[in-house]
Amino acid sequence: MFSLSDLKQTKVYQEALEEGREEGREEGREEGREEGRQEGRQEGRQEGRQEGRQEGRQEGRQEGRQEGELAAKLASIPRLLALGLNFEQIAQALELEIEQVRQATQRE
Repeated sequence: MFSLSDLKQTKVYQEALEEGREEGREEGREEGREEGRQEGRQEGRQEGRQEGRQEGRQEGRQEGRQEGELAAKLASIPRLLALGLNFEQIAQALELEIEQVRQATQRE
Protein backbone atom coordinates (compact mmCIF):
# COMPACT_ATOMS: atom_id res chain seq x y z
CA MET A 1 0.00 0.00 0.00
CA PHE A 2 1.13 3.54 -0.77
CA SER A 3 1.71 6.09 1.93
CA LEU A 4 0.69 9.69 1.42
CA SER A 5 4.29 10.74 0.83
CA ASP A 6 4.71 7.92 -1.73
CA LEU A 7 1.52 8.99 -3.49
CA LYS A 8 2.69 12.61 -3.61
CA GLN A 9 5.81 11.50 -5.48
CA THR A 10 3.97 9.74 -8.30
CA LYS A 11 3.79 11.29 -11.73
CA VAL A 12 -0.01 11.09 -11.78
CA TYR A 13 -0.28 13.00 -8.50
CA GLN A 14 2.21 15.64 -9.66
CA GLU A 15 0.35 16.12 -12.96
CA ALA A 16 -3.01 16.34 -11.20
CA LEU A 17 -1.60 18.80 -8.68
CA GLU A 18 -0.15 21.00 -11.43
CA GLU A 19 -3.40 20.81 -13.40
CA GLY A 20 -5.37 21.82 -10.31
CA ARG A 21 -3.02 24.71 -9.64
CA GLU A 22 -3.32 25.92 -13.23
CA GLU A 23 -7.13 25.71 -13.11
CA GLY A 24 -7.09 27.59 -9.82
CA ARG A 25 -4.84 30.28 -11.28
CA GLU A 26 -7.09 30.64 -14.32
CA GLU A 27 -10.21 30.87 -12.16
CA GLY A 28 -8.47 33.44 -9.97
CA ARG A 29 -7.42 35.46 -13.00
CA GLU A 30 -10.95 35.40 -14.39
CA GLU A 31 -12.44 36.42 -11.04
CA GLY A 32 -9.86 39.19 -10.76
CA ARG A 33 -10.64 40.41 -14.27
CA GLU A 34 -14.36 40.46 -13.54
CA GLU A 35 -13.85 42.31 -10.26
CA GLY A 36 -11.57 44.76 -12.06
CA ARG A 37 -14.16 45.32 -14.77
CA GLN A 38 -16.87 45.96 -12.21
CA GLU A 39 -14.68 48.37 -10.24
CA GLY A 40 -13.65 50.09 -13.47
CA ARG A 41 -17.26 50.49 -14.55
CA GLN A 42 -18.22 51.91 -11.18
CA GLU A 43 -15.30 54.33 -11.15
CA GLY A 44 -16.06 55.31 -14.74
CA ARG A 45 -19.68 56.02 -13.90
CA GLN A 46 -18.69 58.15 -10.92
CA GLU A 47 -16.15 60.09 -12.96
CA GLY A 48 -18.68 60.49 -15.77
CA ARG A 49 -21.29 61.84 -13.37
CA GLN A 50 -18.81 64.32 -11.90
CA GLU A 51 -17.68 65.46 -15.33
CA GLY A 52 -21.29 65.72 -16.49
CA ARG A 53 -22.26 67.83 -13.50
CA GLN A 54 -19.26 70.08 -13.97
CA GLU A 55 -19.90 70.49 -17.70
CA GLY A 56 -23.59 71.11 -17.01
CA ARG A 57 -22.77 73.84 -14.53
CA GLN A 58 -20.34 75.47 -16.94
CA GLU A 59 -22.81 75.28 -19.80
CA GLY A 60 -25.57 76.64 -17.56
CA ARG A 61 -23.42 79.57 -16.49
CA GLN A 62 -22.46 80.30 -20.08
CA GLU A 63 -26.06 80.13 -21.26
CA GLY A 64 -27.14 82.33 -18.36
CA ARG A 65 -24.53 84.93 -19.23
CA GLN A 66 -25.54 84.91 -22.87
CA GLU A 67 -29.23 85.20 -22.02
CA GLY A 68 -28.47 88.03 -19.60
CA GLU A 69 -26.40 89.88 -22.17
CA LEU A 70 -29.14 89.49 -24.78
CA ALA A 71 -31.82 90.66 -22.33
CA ALA A 72 -29.76 93.75 -21.50
CA LYS A 73 -29.28 94.55 -25.18
CA LEU A 74 -32.97 94.11 -25.93
CA ALA A 75 -33.92 96.28 -22.95
CA SER A 76 -31.74 99.11 -24.27
CA ILE A 77 -33.42 99.23 -27.69
CA PRO A 78 -36.29 101.58 -26.68
CA ARG A 79 -33.80 104.08 -25.22
CA LEU A 80 -31.70 103.98 -28.38
CA LEU A 81 -34.79 104.50 -30.52
CA ALA A 82 -35.72 107.47 -28.31
CA LEU A 83 -32.28 108.93 -29.02
CA GLY A 84 -33.09 108.85 -32.73
CA LEU A 85 -31.12 105.81 -33.86
CA ASN A 86 -32.66 103.64 -36.57
CA PHE A 87 -32.92 99.82 -36.56
CA GLU A 88 -29.73 99.34 -38.57
CA GLN A 89 -27.68 101.58 -36.29
CA ILE A 90 -29.03 99.86 -33.17
CA ALA A 91 -28.36 96.40 -34.62
CA GLN A 92 -24.81 97.39 -35.47
CA ALA A 93 -24.15 99.03 -32.09
CA LEU A 94 -25.55 96.10 -30.10
CA GLU A 95 -24.19 93.39 -32.44
CA LEU A 96 -27.69 92.07 -33.12
CA GLU A 97 -29.56 91.11 -36.25
CA ILE A 98 -31.91 93.77 -37.58
CA GLU A 99 -34.79 91.31 -37.23
CA GLN A 100 -34.04 90.95 -33.49
CA VAL A 101 -34.28 94.72 -33.11
CA ARG A 102 -37.58 94.82 -35.01
CA GLN A 103 -39.05 91.97 -32.94
CA ALA A 104 -38.01 93.66 -29.71
CA THR A 105 -39.86 96.84 -30.67
CA GLN A 106 -43.01 94.88 -31.57
CA ARG A 107 -43.17 93.22 -28.14
CA GLU A 108 -43.63 96.48 -26.35
